Amino acid sequence: MRKGKLIVYTGYSGVGKGTIMKKLLSLDDRVRLSVSCTTREPREGEIDGVHYFFISKDKFEDMIAKDGFLEYATYCGNYYGTPAKAVDDMLEKGYNVFLEIEVQGGMQIMKKRPDCVSIFIVPPSFEELERRLRDRGTEDEETILKRLAAVEEEKNFVKYYSHTVLNDNVDRAAKEILEIIHNS
Repeated sequence: MRKGKLIVYTGYSGVGKGTIMKKLLSLDDRVRLSVSCTTREPREGEIDGVHYFFISKDKFEDMIAKDGFLEYATYCGNYYGTPAKAVDDMLEKGYNVFLEIEVQGGMQIMKKRPDCVSIFIVPPSFEELERRLRDRGTEDEETILKRLAAVEEEKNFVKYYSHTVLNDNVDRAAKEILEIIHNS
């Protein structure tokens, strides 16, 4: 059996990464999404162990001390991290594993695993990104403003990704990503 590919999958908050991921999972049975750990509170409808492993700050810091993460970072005041063993197990079984992470974590992975495929999702415009963030209705104004401010810093990292995909249409973006994976 052929080993799977590790995909660093990043984009601005609200760009539609989750929507594209749902499409990818429905189109290719070799695609898997790594479930990250976070210390943030669950959003409405999120399920522990499916969307994230929601853990305490103390437990997260204990996992850091035990080198249990492939990468980890803080974003908007919360920890996020990728448990290493789960990812490596899926790769060995031949699955293409997506790490849906922010830029700090993406940079860590690209340094540790230079054979990874890196993809950055971008919106058609900043105005469209702001509209998407507001329309999802999951955060207060302060959090939305923090996420929009983070975009300014994150723009500086796009150039380090091997592929940039425009999310102007979910179906088209998902097909482009699958082509990237199959040709890498």
